[in-house]
Amino acid sequence: MTSTVLERGLSSAEVAERIAAGQVNTLPPRSGRTTWDIVKANVFTRINFLLMVLFVMVISTGALFNALFGCLIIFNSIVGMLQELKAKKTLDNLAVISEGKPTVRRDGESVQIQREEIVLGDLIEIGPGDQIVVDGDVVEASYLEVDESLLTGESDAINKEVGSHLMSGSHVIAGVGAFRATKVGPDSYAAQITAEANKFSLTKSELQGGINFILKLITWLMVPVAIVTVWGQWNIGGEEDATWQSIVLRISGALVPMVPEGLVLLTSLAFAAGVVRLSRQSVLIQELPAIEGLARVDVVCADKTGTLTENGMKFAELQLFADELDEPAIGRVLAQLAASDPRPNASMQAIADEFSLGDAEPWQITALAPFTSAKKWSGASFDGHGSWVLGAADILVPGSGAATEAEGIGAEGRRVLLLGQTAAQVDAVDAPGAVTPVALVILDQRVRPEARDTLAYFEDQGVQVKVISGDNAKSVGAVIAKLGITEQEVVDARILPEDEGLFADEVEENNVFGRVTPQQKRQMVAALQSKGHAVAMTGDGVNDVLAIKDSDLGVAMGSGASATRAVAQVVLMNDDFSTLPSVVAEGRRVIGNIERVANFFLTKTLYSIVLALLLAVRNLPLPFLPDWQLAFPFMPIHISMVGWFTIGIPACILAMAPNKERARHGFLGRVMRFGIPSGLIISATVFAAYLMVMPNNATEAQSYQASTAALLTLLMGGAWVMVTTSRPYQWWKIGMILFCFALIIVFYLLPIDPALGYGQACQLTEVGIGTFLSHAGQCFFWLDPTNPAMMTTGLIWGGIAIIGVELTWWIDGILSGKRRRVFALSGEE
Repeated sequence: MTSTVLERGLSSAEVAERIAAGQVNTLPPRSGRTTWDIVKANVFTRINFLLMVLFVMVISTGALFNALFGCLIIFNSIVGMLQELKAKKTLDNLAVISEGKPTVRRDGESVQIQREEIVLGDLIEIGPGDQIVVDGDVVEASYLEVDESLLTGESDAINKEVGSHLMSGSHVIAGVGAFRATKVGPDSYAAQITAEANKFSLTKSELQGGINFILKLITWLMVPVAIVTVWGQWNIGGEEDATWQSIVLRISGALVPMVPEGLVLLTSLAFAAGVVRLSRQSVLIQELPAIEGLARVDVVCADKTGTLTENGMKFAELQLFADELDEPAIGRVLAQLAASDPRPNASMQAIADEFSLGDAEPWQITALAPFTSAKKWSGASFDGHGSWVLGAADILVPGSGAATEAEGIGAEGRRVLLLGQTAAQVDAVDAPGAVTPVALVILDQRVRPEARDTLAYFEDQGVQVKVISGDNAKSVGAVIAKLGITEQEVVDARILPEDEGLFADEVEENNVFGRVTPQQKRQMVAALQSKGHAVAMTGDGVNDVLAIKDSDLGVAMGSGASATRAVAQVVLMNDDFSTLPSVVAEGRRVIGNIERVANFFLTKTLYSIVLALLLAVRNLPLPFLPDWQLAFPFMPIHISMVGWFTIGIPACILAMAPNKERARHGFLGRVMRFGIPSGLIISATVFAAYLMVMPNNATEAQSYQASTAALLTLLMGGAWVMVTTSRPYQWWKIGMILFCFALIIVFYLLPIDPALGYGQACQLTEVGIGTFLSHAGQCFFWLDPTNPAMMTTGLIWGGIAIIGVELTWWIDGILSGKRRRVFALSGEE
């Protein structure tokens, strides 16, 4: 339908009035999180607060080397912050690129403005490819057709006439027209959905949940432990020359290892490394824990349109009716029809892709009839070659055998067009007139070539894939049949029960749904979650926004609506569904490796807390205890040595290693089952060794010698946690273990010069670079392994710790039902 009267649109005065009244197209932010939200979430954390307090304590003593752990505050903050800010910038840039400048008619003139400058009542001109940026009613239309698939999931174009309603989020695919804005800003359809979903939902991460639980527990445990430690160390009488600086350092040495600082950093680093790997496959991760999310989900809800299928159609086959024309001749006619169409729709484009003119000359066109949804056919009249039409068989040849055959093929979910010849000019009033059927042109939806393998991968991994679409059920059935899913019945969502319980049962039992409304998509996610499933939702349209937000992990297509990208945790920038298995594999690598290295940090935290408590009890003024008290055996630099050589280096390597083990729930329980007994064994052996080697009224040299012996016990126990956790061994793991052992041995064997002194007296500025490096064990790590009796005692107790940790590893395997292997087979993890 074509309108004949053109309106002038709003006057400048009317625009000013509406701006003053606030009737403008105010829009929500392009992406879901602000810069301040991201900075705040990464900087102001529990672990950074604990480290900052301890860092300030150590810095106040002037012992800078002992404060090296403070660097973790910076690293913990910037790793996640930089990645998430980069993701935000990418999404904002995508939104800007996808935003078109609408053309409005004001004072009878057409002008381009920013979408935020539209006011209520504006007359907006539209043509092919233009976005509908606000809601409105059509006032002018000439063969106007709109694609609302991003809103409804329905892939077919909708014909719009004067008086028809347009919704923001759709776009024009054919024809021209104008509409009057009736809802702008937060009142428009797309803005309402965006507003409901605009609060960015953080991924539910079992890893981070477990780590946060550990941090909360440690925070509460540290308060009483810190009090008794401070009291005990401040009242020590064993060293008459003890200064406040040495007391603060020993207090810090007791408290610093209680904080599993490296666990948070390594988790962020492992996630960040995964983000980098996935970015090379055009996968954008909005927040680091999202990598874990898809490895844990057991149901993926995939929107058919744009996810399993590509935009557009694909030529399938011809069925001929006319004996005088063979398939090549019909192909030439189709090529000429495609070439004659200045704005081909999806069907004509599929024909053009299959039949090209090549070197042939275009036929001279004498009349042209563009396709519209209203008349459902198009055609062209050629000089010397007759008139040809292409369209719906039931319109062109109603009641004929060709129409019946086309209807049967269409029932399979395929698109069928009739190619016919007519004697009338196609632009005649009574066109097309009597049509002679020549051939049926059969088109299929363009299924993504990688979709079949992706679905097979998920099936092999035990992940259900539920195909959800707004298209009719037969069309959805045809698509999944091409993907090799033949045993699934397609359910028409319009007949699903309203009762929540029955609805959830139907959704869980079936895997393919057609005619699904946006609200039903959201209900399906909630229904599956109520059944205990972890749900990932993929989509590209505004109609998918709320379902994506409610899901455990949202996956959006890069070419989809900006609102959809804003709420999703994962964005497939190249719209490639086949990259999802890479995300799953990356998530499994991260989860498996972080669980492995978490054993290091939980063990360290526990033995630090228990050792501090044992020393606090030992120093209580009780009649059955010796009347002299023990200083805490370690300085912060000693803890750094343990952290670097038995935790930091191996954890960094193991966290980045390949790992194909399936994600399992119960991360915290498994980590605690090994970490708690190992921590108790190590703390008990270190305490026993220290009690045996530390004499009453020890000299400064004896104090450092006793600490060095106790540190040897701690290093041996901690190193064996590394040894057992690294199993099954591969050549690179054995090399890593030998490297860490070699570093420990080297620093223990470096020469000791009593004349240089210890600690502050042996600083780099006091002794010079050459002496400092040649005596690094003494000057940097404050070691003195020159007392054979003490070192032997430390060695024996270290051996006991090794036996205890080894037994714990085997017992943990028995309790978990997991077969233990010391060596990997053929590179297997």
